Amino acid sequence: MNYLQTLVSDPAAWIALLTLIAMEVVLGIDNLIFISILTNKLPEKDRARARNIGIGAALVMRLALLGTIAFIVGLTATVFTVFGKGFSWRDIILIAGGLFLVWKATKEIHHSVDPDPGPDVFTPQQGAGLTTTAAIGQILLLDLVFSIDSIITAVGMTEHIPIMVIAILVTVSVMLFAATPLANFIQANPTIVMLALGFLLLIGTTLIAEGFGAAIPKGYIYAAMAFSALVELLNMFSRRAKRRDSAK
Repeated sequence: MNYLQTLVSDPAAWIALLTLIAMEVVLGIDNLIFISILTNKLPEKDRARARNIGIGAALVMRLALLGTIAFIVGLTATVFTVFGKGFSWRDIILIAGGLFLVWKATKEIHHSVDPDPGPDVFTPQQGAGLTTTAAIGQILLLDLVFSIDSIITAVGMTEHIPIMVIAILVTVSVMLFAATPLANFIQANPTIVMLALGFLLLIGTTLIAEGFGAAIPKGYIYAAMAFSALVELLNMFSRRAKRRDSAK
């Protein structure tokens, strides 16, 4: 109790909490974009359930990882070296997650550009669409990557477990609140889908670069994403204005 009272009365703890919440929410955008695009490929009746399960699993995974902070911190220790560059388990996980995102985004972009390429020995047979189980499995895979990155970020910003728990709960609550509106917005605006897939390519490339030790300031990445989203928003307003004029 004394510990909690001291924490509540400490201005530095409040600043750390607000900063960590802001950081976790920004990091959660990556996860949310992937979840929205993936679940929109499911039948409409299954989308909300898959989103809720995926985001709920992210909460459970992050809270569980908090209980193994010593192990998580240990993931940053070098396990092998290649050409003088040391790689940790965190690096390996980031590279694997980044490659998965790049592969997934490239595949979806190809499908959007050429949804019916015709018979091809290298193309899987049609008719076996994405199932809810497969979607949740892919969401869980990316949840693991983003959760480990999130916990390591949190550990680097504060040493207080309660602050980390509160930040994670707030972040996941925001994700749950925003998941359906974001998914519906992406579904209703086809050009947004391509923009979001471009974001996933950028995020995947960033994860790979971080895995290889390239320090890319997150501010540059999210500023570029925000600028691109603003341009696309202006294009949407322009298209709507033209449709109104043509309807007169």
